[in-house]
Amino acid sequence: MVIGMVADSNLTARAAKARDRLEPQVLEVVEQDAVEAELQLPEHGHQQAARASPGNKRVETHFRTFRTQSDYEIIKRTCRYLENCGFYWGPMTVEAAHSKLKSEPVGTFLIRDSSQRNYFFSLSVKTAKEPISFRIQFKGGLFSLDGSKESFTCVMQLLEHFTISPKRFLSKPLRKVRPQPLQELCRKRIIESFGKDNIEQLPLNHVLQDYLQTFPFQV
Repeated sequence: MVIGMVADSNLTARAAKARDRLEPQVLEVVEQDAVEAELQLPEHGHQQAARASPGNKRVETHFRTFRTQSDYEIIKRTCRYLENCGFYWGPMTVEAAHSKLKSEPVGTFLIRDSSQRNYFFSLSVKTAKEPISFRIQFKGGLFSLDGSKESFTCVMQLLEHFTISPKRFLSKPLRKVRPQPLQELCRKRIIESFGKDNIEQLPLNHVLQDYLQTFPFQV
């Protein structure tokens, strides 16, 4: 059974690589493959018809259809996180992404829709030499940078890893709205202090609990 993507108002409205400090195995595979491949692809916007879940209307989206309910749920949850992160730029060409990052500090990054239809998202980042883009692979319910051996259950966990781990090559996201709203800064500080697994234990009302859960990450 093929399951398409649910097209709620948020997802349909906006739905929909680092050189010097990135681990060698990623650069070796990705630099020639992923970057060149994206630069040679046609402009974003070549969409395909996706079959909706039972009971939903047929919609146009660049996302491919899903063969498992699990994959569908993972991508739906990922899109919700992206809508709340502030640095998801939706359908953007690699040229436009690199242009935005060109004058930013090294390590600045953003997430956008991939130009290639068999990938959902791409990570664009400013390196010491120039901006570069990596396709984010989704396979077996896990996300990874194309060519990397490290995989994660969530795109945000992938970004956290490359932001705060010893292998970090990401520094800060390029947000659409700057400066970041105070409530978002407070949320990030709470997550950094207590951890996302302890949110339910905090003495907060359900409204604040729900707000923390909408984006429980340190990015």
